Amino acid sequence: MRLFIDRQVADNPLTAEIRARLKVPAVVVDGAAQVYRQVRSASDPIDAGKHTLFLTRNQGAFVRSCPGTREYICCGYQILHIGTFCTMDCAYCILQAYFHPPVLQLFVNRQQMRAELGGLFAATGISRIGTGEFTDSLIWQRWTDLAGCLVTEFSGQRRAVLELKTKTVAIEKLRGLSHNRKTIMAWSLNTPRVIAAEERGTAPLDARLAAARQCQEWGYPLAFHFDPMLIYKNCGEEYKLVVDQLFKTVSADRVVWISLGTFRFMPALKGIVAKRFSGSNMIYGEFINGLDGKQRYFKPLRIQLYRAVIAAIRAAAPQVTVYFCMEDETVWRQTLGYAPAERGGLARILDESAMRHCDLDGHAGGDCPPLPRAENVGPS
Repeated sequence: MRLFIDRQVADNPLTAEIRARLKVPAVVVDGAAQVYRQVRSASDPIDAGKHTLFLTRNQGAFVRSCPGTREYICCGYQILHIGTFCTMDCAYCILQAYFHPPVLQLFVNRQQMRAELGGLFAATGISRIGTGEFTDSLIWQRWTDLAGCLVTEFSGQRRAVLELKTKTVAIEKLRGLSHNRKTIMAWSLNTPRVIAAEERGTAPLDARLAAARQCQEWGYPLAFHFDPMLIYKNCGEEYKLVVDQLFKTVSADRVVWISLGTFRFMPALKGIVAKRFSGSNMIYGEFINGLDGKQRYFKPLRIQLYRAVIAAIRAAAPQVTVYFCMEDETVWRQTLGYAPAERGGLARILDESAMRHCDLDGHAGGDCPPLPRAENVGPS
């Protein structure tokens, strides 16, 4: 690991802590330009970025609204922007094309972060916020107890819930914390075939689920994200086996929500995947141009896979909240049997699920009528 330190944070106590843990030479720089030049000069800048840590300060807002798109139904999530990029190497990762170049950046100006969180905690209503938009939530645990600090920060209030989403099993520092059910521990899940072929450096499925069970025993609420799901021969059966293994490992009544989403990508990602993952064929499926400009699987194929997975979830856990990440009303109606607007919007549905599981105050907009079961949906 190469370590660069922005001169602005050279005297920050967290910088000193991380530097002591890494035990590697550090280069103090004036801004990011020198770091970016070093990474760009590598034969594989993306891989080089995964081994380059830049300690700096967040020049913008820590708390941000999820960008979403107006064409697809958004969940009203908020982002806690703690850093960027990831040490793992998933073929489908959009961050490969999103940052130029991608570099591991960790923002160490935590006083500003805490001040912004204070504003979030003082707001009316319920806030759902997570750190996993531009990075994995737990990769930083080897260098700093950021997740533990956030768990403690959220534990003393009753207006917001923190979701820590990961593909790792770096949970040991979360043991014994007084989380007060304000932190949801969440895992991205996929089939063993996809994990082995497309998710380099991530924990195997059984290890992720074992970590989830351990967090359940520590009292944390749980969540799971089947995203991105890949379509291939017999994929429906393989995803159903994952669902079966999930609910044999954890209790359904501890799961706050499960999201589903199929592989979609910016056109710029296709060439990157072809070059860096030459053995992968996931970019050669039946794709169309989505309303958001991304490549998406043909809608009937998405609906077919969603129906299979939802049926498996409903059979094992009829009451668990299931939702889609960035799908339209047609997909919702043909798979779950309703559109979120009929239940007050997706944000309200998720807020109320958080209130049921996470010991929060507030009002998410009234009681929702029961959601239709998957088997009651109409024809496609």
